[in-house]
Amino acid sequence: MMSPEQFFELMMKELEIHTEMQPYYKFLGDASSWHFRRNYFLERLRYIEKHIVKGNSGGLKPAIWDCGCGYGTTCLFLAMNGIATHGTTLEFYYDTVVKRKEYWSRYGDTSLFTCTYENLFDNKPQPATYDWIIVQDTLHHLEPINDALTIFNESLKPGGRVLSVEENGNNIIQRIKLYKYRGNKRIITIWDEKLQKDILIGNENIRSLAGWRSLFEGNNFNIEDDSVQYVRYFLPMQYKNADPEKLLQKERDIQSEPGFRREYLFFGLNFIARKK
Repeated sequence: MMSPEQFFELMMKELEIHTEMQPYYKFLGDASSWHFRRNYFLERLRYIEKHIVKGNSGGLKPAIWDCGCGYGTTCLFLAMNGIATHGTTLEFYYDTVVKRKEYWSRYGDTSLFTCTYENLFDNKPQPATYDWIIVQDTLHHLEPINDALTIFNESLKPGGRVLSVEENGNNIIQRIKLYKYRGNKRIITIWDEKLQKDILIGNENIRSLAGWRSLFEGNNFNIEDDSVQYVRYFLPMQYKNADPEKLLQKERDIQSEPGFRREYLFFGLNFIARKK
């Protein structure tokens, strides 16, 4: 088994080789924000570990679809822990996945990670195929969202779950930044070179937990209240001359109590929705 911390250390070495990934992950850039980024990355990966890796220990291996797998980082982490995942993506860096699998093959069975370039609306999975669907930084891009959630529901086995790792749509700072960036234009059309067609996409169309709850419940899911987790409360400047582990613990303490800080000042939002 490989812990999130072990995976992170190996990934830092990988970034020195696969330099094209550095602008996305930004760990090898500004040293002052390194602990800030590390804490955020690891908390999200620990969430995957808790619910999928440890949550299925000793039982049958789950069937998993990572919708919007990007560089395949989550899929590779699961492969290092002996769990098979199929990833789909529309990202331009799809070709990098092949090189990544070569690197990670020295640490685990990368054949457990398969990946295809496809649009979920064009290639729906067979009904009742998956136990889990992972959507990491992806839900806010899926449009039409109700059609996507219908596909998710049909693709899951009875009692199957969607694990979402998202941005918190109520975060005050992020809402201001996104409004300056795109105004109220939350849905756009882009041209996909590989598919040779226009694709409808959410334009960083992040939502609050209440917003996601309404959408999921309207599409035959229940959000599991005990799965909800808010992450990344402290800003990069607050890491200066501070103990990053102590800040992380303070962050966990703050997010455990409902209130204004949890709802509006955390950047990340994780939750699980179970098929009814």
